[in-house]
Amino acid sequence: MSAAERWVAGAELPAKSRAVTLEMLRAYAEASGDPNPIHTDPAFAATTPFERPIVHGMLQLAYIMEMLTTTFGAAWITSGKLKVRFRKPAYVDGTVTAWGTVKKADAESGVLQITVGCRDEHGDDLVTGSAELTLSQ
Repeated sequence: MSAAERWVAGAELPAKSRAVTLEMLRAYAEASGDPNPIHTDPAFAATTPFERPIVHGMLQLAYIMEMLTTTFGAAWITSGKLKVRFRKPAYVDGTVTAWGTVKKADAESGVLQITVGCRDEHGDDLVTGSAELTLSQ
């Protein structure tokens, strides 16, 4: 069985969950060069419509990328494409879960189309989109 034949439409990728802390957001802000206080300063965030710090969108994408890289390894890194929409903010002290479901698997070409996203601890979609990659035959 080839790597592509292992995946069928409807197959779920192993989900990745992370509890998001203020310390994580501060470390990510420093590493990413994104000093926006909406992510790291509870007093500032309290003055915004969000009322508390929100998770960086790119950090949520990193969780999706981690899930895809863990699942598909080099095939994702060399051939992966990702397209997403941000639906709702994720909040500090919440949980973000990256998930994926195979939408279409072409065993002949090795191309997988995957529906991906992030959900919060309430099951609400934060990020939704699609990924595509080619597995070696």
